Amino acid sequence: MSTKRIAVIGAGAAGLCSAKYLKAAGFDVTIFEIGSEIGGMWRYQNDNGLSNAYRTLHINTSRTVTRFHDLDFDDGVQSFPDHADMHRYLMKYAKHFGIDALIRFNTPVRQIAPAFDPAKGEAPQWRVETDSGVETFDAVLCATGHLSKPRHVPMFEQGFGGEYLHSFYYRRPEDYVGKRICVIGVGNSACDIASDVCVTSARTVLVARSTPIILPKLIFGRPFTEITRKIQRPWIPAGIRRRLTRFLAYVAHGDLTKLGFRPPSAERLHVTSNGTIVNDIAYRRVELKQDIQRIEGKVIHFNDGASDVFDTIIAATGYKCDLSFLADGLVTGNPDENKLDLYKRIVPPEWPGLYMIGFFNTDTALNMVFEHQARWVRDIIAGKVQLPPPDVMRQNVEAKAEWVHTHFKQTPRHGIEEEHVPYLAELKKAGAPPA
Repeated sequence: MSTKRIAVIGAGAAGLCSAKYLKAAGFDVTIFEIGSEIGGMWRYQNDNGLSNAYRTLHINTSRTVTRFHDLDFDDGVQSFPDHADMHRYLMKYAKHFGIDALIRFNTPVRQIAPAFDPAKGEAPQWRVETDSGVETFDAVLCATGHLSKPRHVPMFEQGFGGEYLHSFYYRRPEDYVGKRICVIGVGNSACDIASDVCVTSARTVLVARSTPIILPKLIFGRPFTEITRKIQRPWIPAGIRRRLTRFLAYVAHGDLTKLGFRPPSAERLHVTSNGTIVNDIAYRRVELKQDIQRIEGKVIHFNDGASDVFDTIIAATGYKCDLSFLADGLVTGNPDENKLDLYKRIVPPEWPGLYMIGFFNTDTALNMVFEHQARWVRDIIAGKVQLPPPDVMRQNVEAKAEWVHTHFKQTPRHGIEEEHVPYLAELKKAGAPPA
């Protein structure tokens, strides 16, 4: 039997991790990377045009949680690695496991399309088209991520008379010296950017339309992830885990409504990690507004009745899943709303041999979850794990969508949200091996 050929799209963390497991299993692996370097979003000013890293970006989880299980960061790397630390780590990872030799740089994938008919029981064959031609593979792993296609809100993008940019394009505060800045959003990027740009701007306003759960970088002198991972245990009921997380946020910051946030909702939310934004708001370096009523030219009218002139809007309004390189109909759902019909967040039910790695949000470091996904896919390709019939997988997808709709805040950000403890339990039940 000939060795199966596997294509991995993207040389970021998810792609490198996937390739490492596939290579170790003896498959013939090729990684296609649109840019000239590995690292994905962690390569600041990546020439692939797909990195949203700003100059002061640090990862939101500590190094001990962020690392892959079989390779540590170099000695001396800070508790919360910055983008340069992450890029060096991924280069080290690729070299250590011999993955760098598998990468074709400057090779954008134009289309992935099936060359078989699953209805006839034919073995999976996938056509991967690049500028150099078309090649056929037995399986394709798409590891391009979900943070490269900015989500624009027409009211902000088209209605504002000043400078508008999505947070994807923000890089450094020196570009906004003396300007009046309105940052929209309250996720990790919005809070980071508001704290970053307020140092040089004449004024910075943060528009928080919902109340976040904000955890500081350090709790009791330790990285917060060292604390939260002790309560993220399978034997602790999910409701108690969430209450403990909210309690830690309250211990750190108290009642956020006293700073101007709306009363918190009971919905499940993606936790925001930031060490400075609450202090910046308390010290009035960043002003807080709850919503925008309308925009007229460069004048922004807020829902509290105030109206002010601004030079720049920085919209941290999230992302859409970019699947433009896939032939039509392969992944159904609504990518623009981050609703993908994927079994276990990975498998399109009707298309064997196609796998989507890293198309999720979660409450812990992503790299660890990448490893679980990659090991499961490796064993599927090797024939060690048998997937259910397509109709059963489709039922599972529908049940998951209903569960997310019931339990999470209804925003595109939460369309691909997973709490990692139950998600990893799902993968284990489906056959994913432990580390």
